[in-house]
Amino acid sequence: MRPAWIRGWVPVRPGYWFARKRYGWGAVPATWQGWALMLATLLVAGCIAKLTQRSALYQLLFLPLFVGTLWLCWLKTDGGWRWRWGDKD
Repeated sequence: MRPAWIRGWVPVRPGYWFARKRYGWGAVPATWQGWALMLATLLVAGCIAKLTQRSALYQLLFLPLFVGTLWLCWLKTDGGWRWRWGDKD
């Protein structure tokens, strides 16, 4: 649950973690779950990079992490992903 003064910044419907971007393509985190997913992805990617020292194993482990994160972001975005340009859309 977000405080009332934050709730209006990036409104999303219940059950969604990301809001559509106003300009461009994609989404931005709008709830604590979205921010937690982004932080967890960065931490896991950093651990993979540190433990594998950027070998071929790094690529094999990083690719499913990246694809899975993108899939979850796409699934949990309120409004979908498409190109937008301000209030024209």
